[in-house]
Amino acid sequence: MLISDFLNGIHTVAISGHVNPDGDCVGSILAVYGYIRKNHPEIEADIFLEKPTDKLAFLKYIDVIDTEFAKDRTYDLMICVDCASLERLGGAVKYFRTAAHTINIDHHVSNPGYADENYVFGGLSSCCEALYSFMDPEKIDKDMAISLYTGIIYDTGVFKYDATTPATMRVAADLLEYGIDTNFIIDESFYAKTYDENRILGHALEKSRLACGGKVIYSWLTNAELDEYGVSASETEGIVAQLKLTKDIHIAIFVRETAAPGELKVSFRSDDTADVNVLASSFGGGGHVRASGATYKGTVEDCIADVLKAAEDIL
Repeated sequence: MLISDFLNGIHTVAISGHVNPDGDCVGSILAVYGYIRKNHPEIEADIFLEKPTDKLAFLKYIDVIDTEFAKDRTYDLMICVDCASLERLGGAVKYFRTAAHTINIDHHVSNPGYADENYVFGGLSSCCEALYSFMDPEKIDKDMAISLYTGIIYDTGVFKYDATTPATMRVAADLLEYGIDTNFIIDESFYAKTYDENRILGHALEKSRLACGGKVIYSWLTNAELDEYGVSASETEGIVAQLKLTKDIHIAIFVRETAAPGELKVSFRSDDTADVNVLASSFGGGGHVRASGATYKGTVEDCIADVLKAAEDIL
């Protein structure tokens, strides 16, 4: 099955992914959009997504993303990528509900299969790895390869995480054949941080605490702190991964306030002793065995108390 097979008789397509889009989500969306633009120029495609981090500004077509969700339109087809649930489509869910046909391509084990057609490869390293198999290699160009490689880099931690397999490396090797600059992609999308990002990271690490006999580390940030350091929510992405690098830690937890009053975003990371997808699912979230997230309604204090109790039960 190729993307082109989904497009027979289609005139309009909406493409979207999850709220708070990361590198895999953005890379997946832009690769699909680029593939349609290049190979099916007769089809009108639109992208609906929350604003990505500026780190991904080097990706082609990032400037065509509609971040307002204001367009009043019904589409022949909606393609959702890297989105584990209908709720995580955020503002784009209205286009999903009115589309004549819907397709869901994902790699999250928690994905229940919410579209008309569902292609969920639970446990695969990234949605971008999955999408590569939906594309004719002869119809991929350098810009699509950059988007796909970016997503793989992001969700594998530069080929470090457990979901990295020989198949992942073979896809990455194939993408190198398109002449992409891997050093630039890795530095820009994964390692590079602004001065303010480094400052807020240092602040979050300084206020971190240990729990559950030293097996869990957690930290939290309020909107007032984000304002004080001059950073957006997307610029806190790497904090939970850095917390997880603390020696002898089994679970890392990062909590931050969102723009909605009383709403918190909780991110989880773990080693091979804990399934944080189960942990996130207990709060209505989900994701991967080693990396998951959830949304919590309440105070920071109550959230931390509840997630630590759940983490202790899992450990």
